[in-house]
Amino acid sequence: MPHTNAKDHIDAMLHETRVIEPSAAFKATAKVSRADYERLYRQSLDDPDQFWGDVAAELHWFKPWDTVLDWQEPHAKWFVGAQTNVAYNALDRQVERGLGDKKAFIWEGEDGEVRTYTYAELLREVCKAANALEGLGVQAGDRVTLYMPLIPEAAIAMLACARIGAAHSVVFGGFSVSALTDRINDAQSKILITADAGYRRGQPVNLKANADEAAKNTPNLEKILVVRRAGTPVEWQEGRDVWWHDAVGSASEQHQAAALDSEQPLFVLYTSGSTGKPKGVLHTTGGYMVGTYLTTKTVFDLQDDDIYWCTADVGWVTGHSYSVYGPLLNGATVVLYEGAPNQPDWGRFWDIIQKHRVTILYTAPTAIRSFMRQGDDIPAKYDLSSLRLLGSVGEPINPEAWMWYYRTIGGERCPIVDTWWQTETGSIMLTTLPGAFPSKPGSAGLPMFGVEPTLMTHEGDELGPDDGGLLVIKRPWPSMLRTVYGDDERYRKSYWGEIKGVYFAGDGARRDADGYYTIVGRVDDVLNVSGHRLGTMEIESALVGHSSVAEAAVVGKPDEVKGECVVAFITPQLGHTVDAKELRAHVSREIGALARPDAIYITDAMPKTRSGKIMRRFLRQIAAGHDIQGDTSTLEDPSVLERLKATQAV
Repeated sequence: MPHTNAKDHIDAMLHETRVIEPSAAFKATAKVSRADYERLYRQSLDDPDQFWGDVAAELHWFKPWDTVLDWQEPHAKWFVGAQTNVAYNALDRQVERGLGDKKAFIWEGEDGEVRTYTYAELLREVCKAANALEGLGVQAGDRVTLYMPLIPEAAIAMLACARIGAAHSVVFGGFSVSALTDRINDAQSKILITADAGYRRGQPVNLKANADEAAKNTPNLEKILVVRRAGTPVEWQEGRDVWWHDAVGSASEQHQAAALDSEQPLFVLYTSGSTGKPKGVLHTTGGYMVGTYLTTKTVFDLQDDDIYWCTADVGWVTGHSYSVYGPLLNGATVVLYEGAPNQPDWGRFWDIIQKHRVTILYTAPTAIRSFMRQGDDIPAKYDLSSLRLLGSVGEPINPEAWMWYYRTIGGERCPIVDTWWQTETGSIMLTTLPGAFPSKPGSAGLPMFGVEPTLMTHEGDELGPDDGGLLVIKRPWPSMLRTVYGDDERYRKSYWGEIKGVYFAGDGARRDADGYYTIVGRVDDVLNVSGHRLGTMEIESALVGHSSVAEAAVVGKPDEVKGECVVAFITPQLGHTVDAKELRAHVSREIGALARPDAIYITDAMPKTRSGKIMRRFLRQIAAGHDIQGDTSTLEDPSVLERLKATQAV
């Protein structure tokens, strides 16, 4: 029976029964079997010091730890007293292991340029960049802001900062001047690394011009280091601006990695709240290194000959953890791609997979749904037989998109690891380990090692199986954020203040009888319809399950009778016409009349950031008939909002 008496219960409306088993061939070579998982997971909870000590011992430490964990809620210190260096572990250690000639990065530019770096070559470039940064006055403890396209120099700069002990703050290259200014000032960065321009859909995006504008209002900034990427003309301020090819090109290839305290800040990454000042999530060295190392190895079942591609930009935490640090700590070969998924056409991802023989693909549901909309004919033109594992990240994936990914891209042979985690968690928290357990489309799955999740109410009451509520984590884990940079009170309130004694960052979830967790979306997005709390993800999944719908976003609108009513924004499949009456009937059949949309807006595009995130707060404003308020500069195409405002609901 649905719960109507507790505001923190989330009703289960969509019933997904498909279960996909990994093949016998995949299980035979998998890094982690079911028995392995059950034994190691139990050890990670019962004897965490031994478990995490064993994992950490696989990496290099200049000085061993005195204590695995010092936990003074809400502050954790991991591997206390130890000294290490993430860049040393990612590069020097791999060369020492005999992997110097193995490809570390295969980079492809949007314009078709391809560059590769072996581990030995990447180590040399990172040493030169570290020397160049030190020559510009960067020291351990400083902050360095990066505002760059996804080019090899972005990862090299990150690793060079890590080698010195300076914390990097990567600002996504699609962000506005004001967003860049705010982040430079909050971090008090003295160096900004940027490029003349990056390519996006065939056009150069002038990053240096934005950097120049930001520099007018960033008094701590001393130098701007500029990579020549596109060859576009730039304004130049002598004494402040430095070309990367001059500073790095003339630097020594010899550089001693600093022996850094395990709790030395590694990076600050800003998460933009819907309102107010961005939060600078602070991650430190040792624990983050151990967490990303273990999760990359086990979740992606990394084998020595894998060609691994995480499509995220390094401006997001996924790019930090699973394009740069995690894979390099495991000695993997990583594909990086600079541009848009549809440049010059919608076959670009599949062309890259075919060309570079990619074996592991980790991408976002919004990209998968965009590919679905273009039809099966495009991927069918490419040889995707090299793929052996698929991953999903960034938001809940609806079951129909999951099944399309499994069938059309994976050929029904590739397990899918759907992963739940956050900027704040640093590494993957929930997933289905690919050789150990069957997958359930739409469900993230089981907890990773050392992660103890549960579902609670705001009062701290735990919920049982087959129920939905607030997803919380009951104990610290190595890759967790340490604080909000410069605002520890905000850290306490935001993550440890809502429910006593546990970490809660705003997501709702359901847990089934097998212990699998399904994320139903941000609790702020949960709708209260006639006393029932409905997750938007379920309604969106039902809508996308209709053959005419490519993408759906659902928001609530205040309603005097129901409390809230359901408003759906729909992007049709190419060549299809959406019948609103039929769509409402379809939702009623799938999950019940309660979830039937009261209003449906049909649109050619959603208001999205360049990373593909749908900005639902703007949709809520449109649904309520309000004027658009808030910063629209991070939208890829702000004109979508005007078109939506002019659209009549049906």
